[in-house]
Amino acid sequence: MKLSFELSKKGRKAYSLPSVDIPIGTTSLPKEYLRKNLPRLPELSEPDVIRHFTNLSNLNYHIERGMYPLGSCTMKYNPKVNEELVRLDGLANLHPLQSEQTVQGALTILYELQNYLSEISGMDEVSLQPVAGAHSEFTALLIIRKYFEKKGEHRTKILVSDSSHGTNPASSTLAGLKPVQVKSDTNGLIELKSLSELMNKEIACVMLTVPNTLGLFEQQIEEIAKIVHKSGGILYLDGANLNAFLGIVKPRALGFDIMHFNLHKTFATPHGTGGPGGGGIGVTRKLANFLPVPRIIKKMQNAKCKMQNYELSYNFPDSIGRIHGFYGNFGVSVKAYAYIKMLGNLGIQEVSENAILNANYLMSELKKYYELPYEGPCMHEFVLSGDRQAKRGVKTLNIAKRLLDYGFHPPTIYFPLIVHEALMIEPTETENIETLNEFRDALIKIDEETRNNPEVVKSAPHNTPVRRIDEAQAARDLDVNFYK
Repeated sequence: MKLSFELSKKGRKAYSLPSVDIPIGTTSLPKEYLRKNLPRLPELSEPDVIRHFTNLSNLNYHIERGMYPLGSCTMKYNPKVNEELVRLDGLANLHPLQSEQTVQGALTILYELQNYLSEISGMDEVSLQPVAGAHSEFTALLIIRKYFEKKGEHRTKILVSDSSHGTNPASSTLAGLKPVQVKSDTNGLIELKSLSELMNKEIACVMLTVPNTLGLFEQQIEEIAKIVHKSGGILYLDGANLNAFLGIVKPRALGFDIMHFNLHKTFATPHGTGGPGGGGIGVTRKLANFLPVPRIIKKMQNAKCKMQNYELSYNFPDSIGRIHGFYGNFGVSVKAYAYIKMLGNLGIQEVSENAILNANYLMSELKKYYELPYEGPCMHEFVLSGDRQAKRGVKTLNIAKRLLDYGFHPPTIYFPLIVHEALMIEPTETENIETLNEFRDALIKIDEETRNNPEVVKSAPHNTPVRRIDEAQAARDLDVNFYK
């Protein structure tokens, strides 16, 4: 497909602007910042522009074309009504530097969303300031670090599972804490013996993803909480997999002291391609004073008519301070608010029930053809292994590439690291039985090909706009200077 520069023809344009009424050369900008030559931009008509970018969009895989079975990412279809709501003039045209009295509606949405997340999680206080999952982790660890500093305890280490998301040890290091790995047992769950041996007064917190990245619920979570709390540590929930138990159980009831939300994964903002993201931190009472500022507080404006007034307060001396220029990614919070309001209590629970049902159905259908490293029911996602196919000379990467030929985005591969030739699949609650069966049939067909025609898999994809590329070379030899 040609670049817009290659389609350019001198004199064509896709706009109509009034004549400039300022004398040429009149400017208040310093001379060193002025162009010496006009920018070399493509000249195209409006149909040229529209067709070019429409054709480009058709080259991409997106949720409107098919499912995204990316394990650990919760790439579900999101209701388009949320996109309409967030574009309402009264929300889209707000400015973050407006007076608080002129944005009472926006503050109401944020305040009520915090309360909804508190109800869902069981946590006492919630902040929506973090703008992504990893940013939430970093914020949570700063809170934990300050909590122990306030107590006069010098704790320098964080325990993370060997199946954890890579952001867990990365966030720990960034927060000035040393990550230490906890082993999984033969069932894919935290090994209690290893946890007990590692737990001491140096450990500030244990970071857990529940369900873990194998899609398995930590059945001994109450015992884990006792071990952590006995040593005075904090139990932290990586909320990336919250889609698995919305409305079913509250993290606080499991023994967690602090957690983060991924609004862009769990509560309906399209995820992927770099954003937009939305985080959130939920804490128990003992950690609330350390939440970032500003915090949204509600005040009675007029006792007689019971009008509420919301304001951004900085009056929290123990706070870790500001972590973002403004109050989180507002648009993402609006979508999460609308999503929760539309679903209600029962709908929120059905999200998780359907996600669990879809995952277990696919797992039971595919384990006949691919290795299942950990037997038993899964939650919202599951992990297969391509070891059988690898013995035939076809690696998991090849299987993922071949899936593109069948019209499906591949699942997450080679993660978690504790599974050899891993295929991590999360069908989400938004996919119907017909789509699940089509995806199942594609993977079964590929398994058959690995036995009867392995070369067709090893040389895939064959039907995509771009054939197989050398990913390593692309990373090492990045060339974006395509127009000279």
